Amino acid sequence: MVKKKHYRPAGKKKEGNAARFVTRSQAVKQLQVNLPLFRKLCILKGIFPREPKKKVKGNHHTYYHLKDVSFIQHEPLLDKMRNIRAYEKKVKKAEAKKNRDRANILRQRRPTYKLDNVILQRYPKFIDALRDLDDCLTMVHLFAALPAIEDRIDVKRIHNCRRMSHEWQAFISRTHKLRKVFVSVKGIYYQAEVKGQLITWLTPHPLQQVLTDDVDFNIMLNFLEFYEALLAFVNCHLYRSINVKYPPILDPRLEAFAAELYALSRYFDASSRSSVLDPQVSSLPGSGKVDESELRLAQLQHQLPSNEPGALMGLVENVPGEDEEDNDTMMCKELFKDMKFFLNREVNRESLLFVIPAFGGIVSWKGDGAPFEEDDNSITHQIVDRPLQHELYEGRKYVQPQWVYDCVNAKKILPTRDYLAGRELPPHLSPFVDPKEEGYVPDYALKIEQWKAAEILPLPDVGKEDLEDPQNFADLEKAKEAAKNDKKLKALQKEYFDGLKVELKGVLPSSSISKTDNQISAKATEDREESDFDYEQIAKDKEELELLTISKKKRGLYEAMKKGKKRKHDNVEVIKERKRKLKESQKSRDG
Repeated sequence: MVKKKHYRPAGKKKEGNAARFVTRSQAVKQLQVNLPLFRKLCILKGIFPREPKKKVKGNHHTYYHLKDVSFIQHEPLLDKMRNIRAYEKKVKKAEAKKNRDRANILRQRRPTYKLDNVILQRYPKFIDALRDLDDCLTMVHLFAALPAIEDRIDVKRIHNCRRMSHEWQAFISRTHKLRKVFVSVKGIYYQAEVKGQLITWLTPHPLQQVLTDDVDFNIMLNFLEFYEALLAFVNCHLYRSINVKYPPILDPRLEAFAAELYALSRYFDASSRSSVLDPQVSSLPGSGKVDESELRLAQLQHQLPSNEPGALMGLVENVPGEDEEDNDTMMCKELFKDMKFFLNREVNRESLLFVIPAFGGIVSWKGDGAPFEEDDNSITHQIVDRPLQHELYEGRKYVQPQWVYDCVNAKKILPTRDYLAGRELPPHLSPFVDPKEEGYVPDYALKIEQWKAAEILPLPDVGKEDLEDPQNFADLEKAKEAAKNDKKLKALQKEYFDGLKVELKGVLPSSSISKTDNQISAKATEDREESDFDYEQIAKDKEELELLTISKKKRGLYEAMKKGKKRKHDNVEVIKERKRKLKESQKSRDG
């Protein structure tokens, strides 16, 4: 008996992909919201479209998992969004009736919402938040550099992004957690290690940003809203881990001079000193009556002078509650130790104010609010990016900004000879690429590795700068050989001139002079032959290098051209040989 196929009646429960996935329009209809609000809820909750194996409604639809939609449906944030939407209708109604007083009152009482529960749901542990911080930092640093536009970006949001980005940079610089820096066309890449997690973010160059019309800023602002809340929670947790109160209160004078990083460093210093000198202030009975913000502002105003020279990143060590420093942190902390930097106006001040103190250096700049001036005799390096047109100070090295970044990536102080002002810079190598895995190791990377691995002993008549130069150390054996050859040549020349003097006095030691002449001429001939051989080898190596750099098609054309020339040359030689033989045969016949 053949079983009849079972057909599911209409209206019954669905099965398979039809029951597990719904289209975007179905999800919007189920949640009873509009499309922009649905997108915002998905961004805040971290819900993304799915790709089912079998698309029931067709390939031109966007599908969401039914559990994700029900997850949004039970979110308390959805009710708040609906209330805000209804409240906006009241404001529009008051404006339509030209009741401006009521409209202004309604705007002031507009309901708000917080994303605390959403962040706690998405990141139950602090390590989870650190793992997802790369895009957050990149977005916040991007909006911190954008201009404020009335219809698109609010100025308060720009200031908030700038403040939080400086708070993050100040913590990384304070704890010496920065590991890698790379300057690219897109911007500057940074990598830090916090709680064992590597965090990489991108900051734009300090140039005028132009906003285009092909970017949907509404979606980006939805992401930014979540990232602002996430970064605020992360900064608060990190600041409390080193016993620093959050949010920090900065010196308004330094904020007016756009020196927020320096102001944050002073705040770190004040907080650290107060916690070390008087750790029991908070436990006193009457301490709760004093306003907390006034206490912190008093610390900033009285514990630090208004323009203390060594206050920039002069952070107190062994702060209670700070984690034990690992080997990488200790190495980064000692890299620029006992070095004092001064930044010219043309360099990227914010980047260098972040990088140099993160590796133990002291830095100042040309402008208002600087901790020390340009004529300070204790300055060891001055960062310039233009040809020098002013007075040079004795005992100071004028280097380009790339020297700082290359020293950071190499974790060693590189020689400044190739980075001096006005010189052509060596290649800026990316620390995020492993040359051995790529199969190509640049020459400058080999030079840095050889210098890092070499153990240089002090030699007589050799200065400290010569020992720091890897090129001098690599060519030490060649220099010894050249010195020996020069010594021999000078001895032969001296013998020759002595013979000339004897000849002028009347005595003619012909055998000695002829012997000396023969030796010098033989030496000159030998040197000439060696130099000719070297030039031929250099030309040959250059030709081979050029062949390696061109494409395969062009290389084939070049080889074909060489064969054609050689064939023509051989044909010409054959024709000449035939003509010579004909002439010889004719002469033999005539004779």
